[in-house]
Amino acid sequence: MLACILSDMDTKPTFCIVFMCCVCLVKGYITYIAIRLPLQGQRSAPGSPWPYPKEIKSETDVLSLDIANFEIRSKITGCDVIDKGIARYKAMLGFGAKDETLLTVDDLQIHVENTSCHTYPYLGMDESYTLIVDRHATLRANSIWGALRGLETFSQLLYTSATGKVIINKTRIVDEPRFPHRGIMLDTARHFIPLPVLFKNLDAMSYNKFNVFHWHIVDDQSFPYQSIRFPGLSQKGAYSPVHVYSQTDIHTVLEYARLRGIRVIIEFDTPGHTQSWGKFDRNLLTPCWHNGKKGEAKYMYHGEYEIMNPMLNSTFTFLEELFSEVTSVFPDDYIHLGMDESYHHCWASNPNVGDFLTNFLGLNASDFSGLEQYYIRRVLDILSNTKKKAIIWEDPIEKGLKADKDVLVEVWKNRQDWASNMENVIQKGYSAILSSCWYLNYISYGQDWRKYYECDPHHFEGTAQEKSRVVGGEACVWSEYVDATNLLPRLWPRASAVAERLWSPAHMNNTDDASFRLDQHRCRMVRRGIPAEPILNGFCGDYEVKNSRSTNTGSTVLDGSSVLIYLGMFLFLKFYLQ
Repeated sequence: MLACILSDMDTKPTFCIVFMCCVCLVKGYITYIAIRLPLQGQRSAPGSPWPYPKEIKSETDVLSLDIANFEIRSKITGCDVIDKGIARYKAMLGFGAKDETLLTVDDLQIHVENTSCHTYPYLGMDESYTLIVDRHATLRANSIWGALRGLETFSQLLYTSATGKVIINKTRIVDEPRFPHRGIMLDTARHFIPLPVLFKNLDAMSYNKFNVFHWHIVDDQSFPYQSIRFPGLSQKGAYSPVHVYSQTDIHTVLEYARLRGIRVIIEFDTPGHTQSWGKFDRNLLTPCWHNGKKGEAKYMYHGEYEIMNPMLNSTFTFLEELFSEVTSVFPDDYIHLGMDESYHHCWASNPNVGDFLTNFLGLNASDFSGLEQYYIRRVLDILSNTKKKAIIWEDPIEKGLKADKDVLVEVWKNRQDWASNMENVIQKGYSAILSSCWYLNYISYGQDWRKYYECDPHHFEGTAQEKSRVVGGEACVWSEYVDATNLLPRLWPRASAVAERLWSPAHMNNTDDASFRLDQHRCRMVRRGIPAEPILNGFCGDYEVKNSRSTNTGSTVLDGSSVLIYLGMFLFLKFYLQ
């Protein structure tokens, strides 16, 4: 379209082309703007789902939907996951009118084999489903979690015609995820993320079939978790009394996530990243020494007090009580214990640490890695006694820790060349989660989603049996430069690229083709209230026009279509009425 405007306008025929472009844009037939180079890849059909299903067969026959009379039915009674899921998705379907010239999809019948409902989602839950769209659509799943994924897919198959009517192709889908662990990690300590934004992000996760919210809830900067046993942790460690997640808040997040089939895995990172803990009890942290003085900082090396103090039994008694509480609050089988970036400068500065290493542990006075492993093994034992399983970052394994093989290891280092890190973890017999290539807090100009789409957790040297121990991956957002103002547009739709890599078959890896489906899915998320950033030039639809109308002053901001119309009228007057 812009190519028309920018071309030679000395002749009258060129102007006609410009005006025709304007008319096309008003009707919404043209979506993509390519000034010089054509967009590569296969254009996606309207109503193309994201992430792409395992098997899909779409027919040319189309049906419409009369939202006023359309019913979603299930024989499961008293299941809030299904009941609220049906209500939620039915509300999403009413974005257009019925096409009177077409037959309609009258209902969607949900059949679930295992009707167990009053439970939380878990690692390895069955998310498979079969969806058949016809006059009487059917959704079959083995579990309520699979039913939720099928409802999401059905909602994505609907689209609007050129006349604004809701239509859907007759379709058959057989689907299941490639990996069981598909997560988003959010850091809420460096910047506090308010509940409404967390809820909106959980919505977006469900639209992309993510099933894990990895909640990095505390760090050096703040301690916003409100502890029942130790309320002083947040009273002294949070940024303010407002910047706290109360027990009521946490329960609300857990329920909001459960109803969308999303696990909440909490992370309490130790022995490093614990500066805020010391605001509650300084004895939890190791005193650092400088110039022969206790509690003195050394710039660029250590603070005054930092990294948990493994010399005191009271440290582990405190952790036993805290983790006893945490494991009762968070229902998932796993707790993330962090264990990354345990820098040893403070330990090395403290003369008492060397004595503890030699006299109590029987190690060399400078074996700080041995001290770190001593601490980690004790904390792993504490968690094991609560009957929970641990996830840790890869650092301790890299340093030679020998942990139980049920410990999940998250590979995060070497963003450009993570394969050797993964091989190291897998070859030592551990199961792994990949996050190295999916740090979405990093940004760059252009379509950087492509590099996330091209990263595959199985792209390392290993046998099929070894690769089977990769349980999935996580897109991570560290919040040094992220807060409620920019979290969602930074995550979406870039995280959607990760979602397809973790859900869809491995052969679904053509980035050019995916760009059209992702752009369509981005528009879908925008229509649902997610401020996902654009990835291609063009427009999504009426939402842009509607959002440009001011309700406060009565003035109207011109949308792109109007601008082109007025430009066409101006050129008409200039060239034809001279």
